[in-house]
Amino acid sequence: MDKDYIITIDGPVSSGKSTIGKILAKRRGMVYLDTGAMYRVVGLESKKRGIRSDDQAGLKKLCEEIKISFKQSKEGQKVFSSEEDVTEAIRFPEISLLASRVSAERPVREALVALQRDAGRDGNIVVDGRDAGTVIFPRARYKFYLDASVEERAKRRHKELVEKELEVSYTKIFKDIEKRDKDDRSRALSPLKPAKDAVIIDTTSMTIKDVLNAIEGKIGSCTSLLP
Repeated sequence: MDKDYIITIDGPVSSGKSTIGKILAKRRGMVYLDTGAMYRVVGLESKKRGIRSDDQAGLKKLCEEIKISFKQSKEGQKVFSSEEDVTEAIRFPEISLLASRVSAERPVREALVALQRDAGRDGNIVVDGRDAGTVIFPRARYKFYLDASVEERAKRRHKELVEKELEVSYTKIFKDIEKRDKDDRSRALSPLKPAKDAVIIDTTSMTIKDVLNAIEGKIGSCTSLLP
């Protein structure tokens, strides 16, 4: 099968997008692009520089100045802001909420969507995010939307943070996820929602292998939206 196509995987926080996207891209010899990480970098840098999440002029200038990149390592994909490894720093709950806020601002979304489209101009890429299949690549050949209950997503996130030896209560994570869901789904610009032609998969009671099998089972039968 040719690889000049795009696979998008959208869904709310902790629905399994990044985990599945990375494995799927590796299996199929494709590039992996984590769009959510890009917004997290902007959120992190805005915090460092004291830029409010609604300061459009400040955020626009920030997006013009920072350089976001991804590099492969023995531990997996690393995220860099200029030359600084921010892979771990962008995963804190506070930064997750900031990412949701700055992503609602037009200058940030326009700047990052342009970078994301450029990254996928030649296809052969798996893209995960909130609007990968609805806004960034609306004509992607294969679109998926992963979801799970808030309870299950909070458990996953709590487990991830505990494994990193971070002390965060399950209750706080649950409330943060509820808030981020509300923010992401209600924003005026590129709200979180499944593309009309996306395959929706509820991962609540599924293993990683189950989800991968479901996606790869569909890829062979999806109808191309490309000319």
